[in-house]
Amino acid sequence: MAWPNIFVALGVLCCTSLGYLIKIVYDHRRKINVLREQGVPMPQEWSWVTGHLLVLRKYVDGIPPDAAVAFAMRDLAQEFAHTELFLVDFWPVYPPLYTVFGPESISQICNKYNLPKTAVAAKFMKPISGGPNLVSMNGNEWKYWRSLFNPGFATGAMLNNVPHIVDSILVFREKLVDRIGKGMFSLDDFTTRLTTEIILKITLDNDSNYQRSSNVLATALGHITSWHSFWDPRVLIHPLRPFVQRYHGRIMNTYIRKELEKRFQETKRERSSDLSGQTPKSIKSVITLALEAYLSERQDNDVLQEEKLDQNFADYATYQIRVFLFAGTDTTASMMVYVYHRLAKHPNWRRKLQVEHDEVFGPEPNNAAKLLKENPSLLNSCKLTLAFLKETLRLHAPAGTMRAGLTGVTVTDLEGSEQPMDYVGANILHQALHVNPRVWPRPREFLPERFLVRPEDELHPDPAAFRPFEQGPRNCIGQTLVWNELRIAVVLTCRDLEIRDAYDDFDAKMDNEMGIGEKLKRWIFGEPMRTLHGDRAYQTDSAGLHPVNGYPCYVKWAKHD
Repeated sequence: MAWPNIFVALGVLCCTSLGYLIKIVYDHRRKINVLREQGVPMPQEWSWVTGHLLVLRKYVDGIPPDAAVAFAMRDLAQEFAHTELFLVDFWPVYPPLYTVFGPESISQICNKYNLPKTAVAAKFMKPISGGPNLVSMNGNEWKYWRSLFNPGFATGAMLNNVPHIVDSILVFREKLVDRIGKGMFSLDDFTTRLTTEIILKITLDNDSNYQRSSNVLATALGHITSWHSFWDPRVLIHPLRPFVQRYHGRIMNTYIRKELEKRFQETKRERSSDLSGQTPKSIKSVITLALEAYLSERQDNDVLQEEKLDQNFADYATYQIRVFLFAGTDTTASMMVYVYHRLAKHPNWRRKLQVEHDEVFGPEPNNAAKLLKENPSLLNSCKLTLAFLKETLRLHAPAGTMRAGLTGVTVTDLEGSEQPMDYVGANILHQALHVNPRVWPRPREFLPERFLVRPEDELHPDPAAFRPFEQGPRNCIGQTLVWNELRIAVVLTCRDLEIRDAYDDFDAKMDNEMGIGEKLKRWIFGEPMRTLHGDRAYQTDSAGLHPVNGYPCYVKWAKHD
């Protein structure tokens, strides 16, 4: 082929591709413009070229550069208090979504219609899970796998695991005691190792001792999450990210598959032991209970004759375990840090909790662990502790959720207008919902008594407005475990240990160690923003919304008034 013909062909190809791209952009923006003309609430500064991306940029500039973008959306949401719902067009970064922060609208989406999860949820969860998982599945597939894993996370099963949690938190306590008088350390690192150890034990019956040693599975998960973001384009477009995550994903798969096969063989032996009158193991891991549910669901003995676990079940069970490890490690660790942050900021409430723990467990703190192991239901007597934790999670929500739109479905906004969801999904923004002044009096104040007063009290919250673990059919399967972990951690530490942030010293240390490049950058652009709504310990855009800089802190013996 002659060179001129090649250039002509390339030119035609480029023009065709460009034309196709323009058509895709136009078709999408045209649909949004139709909604705009119909009066669907959305920021006015919409553009045919960038949608609302520049609008978001304006609000992102008002928060620290590493803060979770959800807080920029929370600030934007204040402009739509009259509807508690507005459309944002961040395409092609995200599909078009209604941002929703009113309990009535959210209940329609998550409870009444139980709209499916978005395709983007599967896309962003795949590096973590490796495949279809309970976070992103829909329909009968989701129902089947949820039913298999429900027994492992049931209230009774979680109470049975309280002794395991107590043992791990006692190690956590020892590590804190060992840090007294030894300077600054990262509380986020301590809580992450703690929650990892717990979730490995409860899901896989793995005695990892991760708080004191390394673990292959935990290390691989750490690499995956460190290269992960649900938003930050600097992470998402990094050319090495897919390769790093796949490599460590294979390590996780190999590890979990071996554990699954081991539990499968144990379960088969236990079933045979049942027939001979022997007593099976009393406290069972999540995966063992899921295997038992799977075998019961098969309703035949053929599976017991199989040498190896069914390949399809093993693959899908591995995906679920990876998600449990992520959620049970990442988000729980972050929540625990904020519990200690709030204990330090509200000493009056710490004293109230100390009194409660004295009444429930006796005046000697060292006896609490033994009593909890013997009678885990004592946790239910810690009413003030639970209220304190609920208020912490209200102000430091660990996550949100997204739902896809469906043809013919509408959601009613606060003004009573029906907003169509034929083309638009929904982003349930917990960070805005949990400080919505219409449903939360004095929303920015830390008031655990909200969760203790009677329904006629003005502080009593609308139950539909508190959703740290979501509500409805797709609520978080592991929330009972999280409540138990947080309550036990507070019970075993808050009476005689006090943790306080060390951000002032951390910032001074970083400033002293600053290189020439960073000094020049600050001279040109000014000092970086270091607080969000007055709080230095803001949540970052990391996978589990971890506290900035790992929450540098000090620990000391506490006074017990």
